[in-house]
Parts: sequence; structure tokens; C-alpha cells
Amino acid sequence: MDLATLPVLSLAEAPTRFSAEIGASFRTFGFAMVKDHGIDPALIATGWDLTEALFALPEAEKRRYFAQGLAGARGYTPFRTEIAKGASERDLKEFWHIGRDLPPGHRLAAQMPPNIWPDRPEGFRDAFTRLFAEFDRVGALILSRIAIHLGLAADWFDPAIADGNSVLRLLHYPPVAPAPGGAIRAGAHEDINLITLLLGAEEAGLELLARDGRWIGVSPPEGALVVNIGDMLQRLTNHALPSTTHRVRNPEGARAGFSRYSMPFFLHLRSDFRIVTLPQCIDADHPNRYPDPITADTYLQDRLREIGLKG
Repeated sequence: MDLATLPVLSLAEAPTRFSAEIGASFRTFGFAMVKDHGIDPALIATGWDLTEALFALPEAEKRRYFAQGLAGARGYTPFRTEIAKGASERDLKEFWHIGRDLPPGHRLAAQMPPNIWPDRPEGFRDAFTRLFAEFDRVGALILSRIAIHLGLAADWFDPAIADGNSVLRLLHYPPVAPAPGGAIRAGAHEDINLITLLLGAEEAGLELLARDGRWIGVSPPEGALVVNIGDMLQRLTNHALPSTTHRVRNPEGARAGFSRYSMPFFLHLRSDFRIVTLPQCIDADHPNRYPDPITADTYLQDRLREIGLKG
């Protein structure tokens, strides 16, 4: 596979073929681009309109939805709050988190607080409730293909992600002004979760760190998803499927005067799921890197501290 070209895969392909293709792309890049995912383009367009309107609200109004003590889990997180692990400057972004709604009294409610919904723009709650459900559906389908690639039953991940702590993030990178210390829109990092499904990478800036040490731009066709491995899947597979460092660099020239928006869906395991290395990913040449299991929530909380969202 060409180390400079990320393939565009079709989710409409036969399951075994798509499984082989995404497995090959993941093992080479840690990333894949996926079209024919079936999310309604009209719903996506509504989501973009609402995202732009949300972040155009006055700063004081947005900060009404910033919940101290939630580590950014729901609602608004202000500009320059998050920091990449090991970075010295905070990212040039603000974001909004939407999570899974649980019924009253659910046993995982302590790990998954209720959503925070803004008074405006109108239609926000309805549109993003529907988009969350669509990302959830497509993510489960892609995981079923990954399971096949790993030699697991297609439904292996179903109980692991049932009531999972997944998050839909609406991201706004404002126009870039000179920033102290060389801050960028999103510092080099790896994602925490199982897999990430991203809309909005058509605007230049997203780059992945290839195995040969080069930064490669990721530019999917309009409407296609960028899908990447998170550290939980890397851990589960003993690095057979490796998580890849990526960043969002600052634009240059005229583009520096424009905002950038994106919409990643961080697909998470159920909070009490124990991450135990898959036996088929362990052999004499690949000893178990993680002999001590950890719950998904413990892993998440440790990582949230590293990126500045939790004290």
C-alpha cells in the first residue's frame, strides 16, 4: 500500500472484503476513509448549519453551558482548554460534547452525566440526537467488520459497546491569530477511545504521522468519514491495530482568516468493560504488553487528566 495515499473504502462492499480492506489500511496508517456509510446528507448539512450557529453565539452565552467538574464530558468547553499529552501550549479550539442519554436510575449514570442542551439555535437537540444515533449505528457496523478482520465473531463488540460512553464532539477552530509558543489548532495526539468517526476533514489541516515519520494530509471526498484507531483498540489488540499520532495544523495565507469546523464521534466501550488483551493478538513474537486488565472508565479518567480536562 502506498504510504502517501490513504484509500477510500466503501461500506457497501461485502463484509469480508471491507474487513480485509479496512484491516490493511489500519495496519498501514491507523486510519481509513469510508464512503457509502448511509448517514443522510441532509441531516449532516443541518448539523453543520447548527454547529456554526452554536459557536457564533456570544461568549458569555456559551459559557453558561460550561459545567465545572464534568471534565468536558457534556456541553461547552471554552477555547484553549484542552492540551495534547506532553504539549506546552493549549489547543486553538473550542468544542461541545453530546453523549448518550441513559434512562433514570441506570447503573452507569455516575460515569455518563445527562446531556446539556442550549436554548438556541432552534432544532439543535433534535438534530444532534439523530446524528448521535446515526454515528452510533455506523460505528457499530464498522466495528463488526474490524471484528471479522481480527478473527472474532462479527457481533463480538456488540455487548462491549452497549450503553457505551461514546461522545459526539462539535469542534470550532477560530481564525488563526499569532499564538504564543507556536500553539496550533490541535497538537499531535492519539485518541483515547476504540475508534473515531470524523466528518469535516475536507477543510485542509488534518495530518497523520506515517510509519516512515512523514506527516500526511488527510483529505476525504465530500461526505466521507475519516475513521481512526484509538488507544483502547490498540491496547485491546496488543498493538496489532496501532493508534496513530495526528494533529490539525494551522492554515496559511488567506485560509488563516477562516474558521474550521469538524464533527468527530468518539466511539467508547461501556464504562465497566474490562479491557483484556485479545488472546489471538499474543504470541511468542508479541508478548502481552498489558497483562493487567483495566476498566474502560479508569482508562478514560487517567487520560482526561493528561489532556487537561480533569484535575
